[in-house]
Amino acid sequence: MHRINITIKVNGKEVTLKVGPKERLIDTLREQLNLTGTKEGCSIGECGACTVILDGEAVCSCLILTGQIGGSEVLTIEGLEVAGKLDPLQKAFLDYQAIQCGFCTPGMLMSAKALLLKNPHPGREEIKTALEGNLCRCTGYEQIIEAIESVANK
Repeated sequence: MHRINITIKVNGKEVTLKVGPKERLIDTLREQLNLTGTKEGCSIGECGACTVILDGEAVCSCLILTGQIGGSEVLTIEGLEVAGKLDPLQKAFLDYQAIQCGFCTPGMLMSAKALLLKNPHPGREEIKTALEGNLCRCTGYEQIIEAIESVANK
């Protein structure tokens, strides 16, 4: 199989990789870069578990071919924590008990982070809209929304 070289920035660090023409971003992150915080749920972009931020936009990494994003910047759940300090969103998820099984949490956090990067003070409806592509089977969303609101209202 023909592999191509691409260079992308992941969590602030530039990396050059060899990827296959059908290699998805989620696979590159998990298998080549050992960034396993991004979860694969449905594999068709419906659940949001694999959400990362690509060039400032929340995207489902299961739908993105890595070979098409050369020169791009990717932020994963691992990139939220800086120098051992949790991102305010991560801390809020803990404080508001917005986590149960945890499978959806990385995607929820990344969707919320993308929203807050664009609008640091969104209203409740805008938060709900930003989370529409993320499914959770455990918490019922209320704690998740409250956690995001607590960061947005600071």
